[in-house]
Amino acid sequence: MKENLRQVRERGGEGGGKGVRMAGSGSERVAVELCKGINGLDKVVLRGPRGSSAEVYLYGGHVTSWRNDHGEELLFVSSKAIFKPPKAIRGGIPLCFPQFGSHGSLEQHGFARNKFWSIDIDPPPFPTNSKSFIDLILKPSEEDMQKWPHSYEFRLRIALGPGGDLMLTSRVRNTNADGKPFTFAFAYHTYFSVSDISEVRVEGLETLDYLDNLQNKERFTEQGDALTFESEVDKIYLGTPTKIAILDHEKKRTFVLRKEGIPDAVVWNPWDKKAKTMTDFGDDEYMHMLCVEAAAVEKPITLKPGEEWKGRLELSAVPSSYCSGQLDPQKVLQSS
Repeated sequence: MKENLRQVRERGGEGGGKGVRMAGSGSERVAVELCKGINGLDKVVLRGPRGSSAEVYLYGGHVTSWRNDHGEELLFVSSKAIFKPPKAIRGGIPLCFPQFGSHGSLEQHGFARNKFWSIDIDPPPFPTNSKSFIDLILKPSEEDMQKWPHSYEFRLRIALGPGGDLMLTSRVRNTNADGKPFTFAFAYHTYFSVSDISEVRVEGLETLDYLDNLQNKERFTEQGDALTFESEVDKIYLGTPTKIAILDHEKKRTFVLRKEGIPDAVVWNPWDKKAKTMTDFGDDEYMHMLCVEAAAVEKPITLKPGEEWKGRLELSAVPSSYCSGQLDPQKVLQSS
């Protein structure tokens, strides 16, 4: 695949609709295709063997679509999203790096989501069971070095599994030549599409401590019940489990979020008043989205020169056929 992607680039495939064919049984489905998206921005389309798909914009290394085998969109992107640099795209899976929120001197959520990433045509060895994946890379520009004076390589692999699962793996390496370590925060700021926020609950965060961004990051402890939503929420849950479930009662669908190397989980919905203040977000769209974000916020990550950090997120969508409180990953896998 790497060779094919290189050929795409050499043929001027920046939006030329070139792609890589699926292997096996004479299938004509294109597993990886480079093409033009909104406002002429380059994007990569990943397709699974049974109809699932994902779309990734090189601007921001930003996943903007994830569809299941039935073609149903699983991520939320605002109808008012502005696909025009330097504005970040509202929805999908923005990458927050090297800062989360306004907790630092950089722009909101750092600069990774506002930069043009490159296709990494010669990534380090990386095992995968998917034929549908893309490797991207971000390195600092001179402008970035003035804002954040560190040299790094941020590699991102986005893969669509044979069963339609979406997998994102981030690897950040310190390439400073001056011997200095650096520290960063990180988040996969995932916007899930839900039918009605009042009919959604989140399991896996019960009894955990959290920082409430609506109350000056004061620390509280969550009660023993699953999370439900009836007002604005902006919380950072600490020391979270590797699996979190988002149950959408109306659609009888459950999102299962699995993560590795990422300790925290941010839960966010702006609700009605804040939604009306956001120019790139519809007034009523808060009803149809929920952010549950795998994040490393409370204790930022420090890397010495030559060290690498890896954070992995796997998203799956399964029928809500198991009972509340029984978030058994084996049952989830079997029900898919």
